[in-house]
Amino acid sequence: MAYGLKQMHVAIVGGGISGLAAAWALTREGCRVTLFEQGPIPNPLSASGDEHRIIRRAYGSADGYAFRISEAFEAWDELWRDLGTSHFAPTGILAVSLEAGDGTDVYRDGLDRTGFAYELLRPQEAAERYPFLDAAAIRYAFFTAEGGVLFSQRIARNLRAWLSTNGVDLREHTKVVAIDTEAGRVETASGDAVVADRIVVTAGAWTPGFFPDLAASLRAYRTAVAYLEPPAELKSAWEKAPAILDVGGKVDGYVLPPVDGTGLKVGAGIVKRPSPPDIDRDPAPGEGEKIRDLFAPPFARIAEYGVARVATCAYTFTADERFFATARGKALIVSACSGHGYKFGAAIGRRIAEAAISGDVARFEAWLAAERR
Repeated sequence: MAYGLKQMHVAIVGGGISGLAAAWALTREGCRVTLFEQGPIPNPLSASGDEHRIIRRAYGSADGYAFRISEAFEAWDELWRDLGTSHFAPTGILAVSLEAGDGTDVYRDGLDRTGFAYELLRPQEAAERYPFLDAAAIRYAFFTAEGGVLFSQRIARNLRAWLSTNGVDLREHTKVVAIDTEAGRVETASGDAVVADRIVVTAGAWTPGFFPDLAASLRAYRTAVAYLEPPAELKSAWEKAPAILDVGGKVDGYVLPPVDGTGLKVGAGIVKRPSPPDIDRDPAPGEGEKIRDLFAPPFARIAEYGVARVATCAYTFTADERFFATARGKALIVSACSGHGYKFGAAIGRRIAEAAISGDVARFEAWLAAERR
């Protein structure tokens, strides 16, 4: 893509999925890209640095995002073609209800409203199909085939290799200390500086550190996930299990199955707390067991699950849990997080590239907001 009489140069600050996917899309459009990442790629401290993440159609009250998933799947397919392999396992999605009005009820209402199909399971049916469930504890479950698991670490590693092969200037272990949005200048802790035609800031929970006034819109949180070892006789059931979008009740719990060599991961929205991204990143003693125990119900025999390890994560959340973007001078600042951004990673990268090249930020903001149809 021509930029006047020269090639457009875009500097990207942040090498999580949004930054990597933006670099991929911009490179495909012919732009010259410099990408700064304060750690390695993938960075285990970032929101994109975990083993696997959920992608699903079920979206509760956010109907716009439910429809946006079609574009997300298409964009991932485009990325798989470039990478030469797919990093998606179509496990399907399960949700379990424990009480009226819980998250699973909300997700089911959304599927009913938007017309996407699912299979309703009575408690005993659910426990027979998924032996790790306690039939006596649940109201119902539903299964939808549309969705599964994205292997986030593998995606980041392969994207890094693709970007390097295709001429992107990857600057890992390079901490950015200042961004001049008017001049298009990025300064690093080592004293180096890069001046670009456009800057894209996809720094996740570190974004408010560059733009303190955005802290009112983008609040940084610390959360943690636990990797569990199930009882031996349940291991095969878990290896064939779908991703679990919600475990019911009030914990906002989700589960990633141990598919294709990954671990059995459990996480819960209830454990997140406001925190700057660079502190309190080591798991506390017993933290894994506390997370594990949130999952009984709906799981039976929870005390028999061992805790293999705990990983902490840093996220930004907006008040309405929608995505965020704003333009300042030559910079486009993007936060596609709020705990659910990864599934849109490839699509967001393409949309960032479109906005950076065209300058039409309003169109990008409308896409990110995904207001209900």
